[in-house]
Amino acid sequence: MSSVDWRFGADDLARLRFAFSPMWELVASLRVLHAPARHSVHLPWIRAVRPRLSSLDLSELLALVPAHGYMADFLTPPPDTPLPDFAAELARVRNAAPEKAAEEAGRVESPDRRAIARFQADPAEGVRRVAGTLAAYWELVLEEFWPRVYGLLEADLMWRSRRLATGGARELFADLHPAVRWHGDRLTTGAGAWCHTGDLGGDGLLLVPSVFRWPDIATMIEPYQAMLVYPARGVGTLWEAGPPPAPEALAALIGRTRAQLLLSLCQPASTTALARRMSLTPGAVSQHLSVLSGNGLVARRRMGREVLYRRTSTGDALVSGS
Repeated sequence: MSSVDWRFGADDLARLRFAFSPMWELVASLRVLHAPARHSVHLPWIRAVRPRLSSLDLSELLALVPAHGYMADFLTPPPDTPLPDFAAELARVRNAAPEKAAEEAGRVESPDRRAIARFQADPAEGVRRVAGTLAAYWELVLEEFWPRVYGLLEADLMWRSRRLATGGARELFADLHPAVRWHGDRLTTGAGAWCHTGDLGGDGLLLVPSVFRWPDIATMIEPYQAMLVYPARGVGTLWEAGPPPAPEALAALIGRTRAQLLLSLCQPASTTALARRMSLTPGAVSQHLSVLSGNGLVARRRMGREVLYRRTSTGDALVSGS
C-alpha cells in the first residue's frame, strides 16, 4: 500500500481529465488470474479464459507483474488520448526505453528472480518479448470481451465527467474510492510505508476508471504523467449474465472480427463507436459492416447526422445459435 499527497494549483484543476486504457485493463487482469479469490467478481471471466492459457508462456510477464506491490510501469504508460486503442498502446510499450524498462524491472519484488535477471540482461529484447506476449494474451483473454468492458468504462467516464461539471473536484472525489480524500487543494490516497508528496506542477491529473483493478486504486507519479486508477462504477454487474457467447463457431463461419462486431451490436451503434470498442479503424469497421449488411445480418438507419447499425432478425438468430 502506498500513500500519495498531490497539491493542486489552478492549472492542475483546469487540466483534470479522464481516459481509459485497454493496456491497463490487460495488465491488471494478470493480477486477477494471480489471485482469483480476491477478485471473485471476475470469476465468470476467469472460468472462460483460463483454459485458453495453456499454450502461452506468461512467466516473464507475470514476473514483471507480481500479485502484489510494484509492477513495471513501462507496461502501463498513462493514456495519451481519452479513448486509446490497444494497437496504439502496444506500440508505446514496444517503444519503451530499454534502460528505463530494466531499471523498473529491478524494482519489482518478484519471486521469479531468474525471469527478472533474464529481462535485465538484454532489456531491448526483453521489451520485444513482453510486447509480443501482451499481444497474444490480448487476443486470448480480452479482445472478445472488450466491447462489454468498454461500455462499462465509457459509462463511468461520462458519469464522473458530469459530477465534475456540476459539483467540482469536491463532488468528483467524494465517492471515487474510500482511500481517496479531497482536502481543499490536496488529494490524498491511502496510507502506507511508501509515500509521495508534491505539487502536480501544472500538468494536471489523469483519472482512469478500471474494471480489473477492482477493488483497489493505483497511482503513477513522475517521470510519468500523474495518474490515479480507480474502480469503475458497476463492476459487480459486468458478468451478471456470464461472459458473452464464445464466438468460435460464429467466427469459423463469418470470421473472428465480423463475429465480434455482430456480437457487440446488441444495441445500435455507429461506425465510430464500434471502432473504439473494437480497437479498429473506422475504415476497417466500415468494410466489415458492408459485408455483414450485404448478407442481411445488419441493417443501417440514419439518425440525424449519424448512421447507426443494428442486428437484423437473421443476425440475432445467428448470434443466438452460436
